[in-house]
Amino acid sequence: MARLKTTNTPDLRSLLIPQHAIMLAVEQAILRGHKWSHATAEHIAVRIAGAITMDLIHAGQRLLETDISEMLQVSRAPVREALRILERERLVEFEARRGAVVTAPDADDLRNIYVVRGALYQIMLRELMDRRPADLDALFQSRMAGLSKAADDGSVDAYTLQSFLLNLEMTELCGNGLIVDLLTSISLRTLRYVRLGLAANPELLRSSLKTWRALQRAVQKRDVDAVLETAQRRIDTSRDSAVRAIAPAARPGRKVREPVPKDTPAA
Repeated sequence: MARLKTTNTPDLRSLLIPQHAIMLAVEQAILRGHKWSHATAEHIAVRIAGAITMDLIHAGQRLLETDISEMLQVSRAPVREALRILERERLVEFEARRGAVVTAPDADDLRNIYVVRGALYQIMLRELMDRRPADLDALFQSRMAGLSKAADDGSVDAYTLQSFLLNLEMTELCGNGLIVDLLTSISLRTLRYVRLGLAANPELLRSSLKTWRALQRAVQKRDVDAVLETAQRRIDTSRDSAVRAIAPAARPGRKVREPVPKDTPAA
């Protein structure tokens, strides 16, 4: 007799599809410098993380060890370890009597996440402008062409990818391991909502590109105050995009709380 399917679980066939470029970037972010104890668990974790980022597995859905092990034809032990890896990255949380659930932050949760992100980003940029401004300048020069092309093409996925990679490389450039881990984890947690926000409002690509260019100019001028101000403006815009992405919460089966109305700074 076939096992009855538990409610509010994803279609795990998404774990078998070819990896999208964003999925590969998420994979590299999760694998950054870590040596996990089980290679299979590592690969399962990055597969699930990529599917979450692309919204193929939705916020609030349950991830059952049995379902995943059957789909990927592996034992449950590496699946269990993979879910713990995702818990450390805050892409999954464990709930009593429900097991592993894809995180579903509400608007207030996201605002709090972005408060932390903003504070860490400011520390990172101050350190870079003090110690490695030339390297930061070079990084912008290497990445801006890709950002510009993605915005010109109107490709939300390509732009999201290029922006994500630039942020990761800026973070790693600072050399502070704690900041790298925290900012990367936050970026992974918010990436799917930023992508969904841009997809809902593609004209934001042009305004986002303008702020990246403004940040690049401030770095070139070695104007620390302008760098910090422009970066904070980018983070505020990213926050607003992420909050808007979860506002509808209309997809059946998604357990996302309605955001509490609150005034936010203009993007």
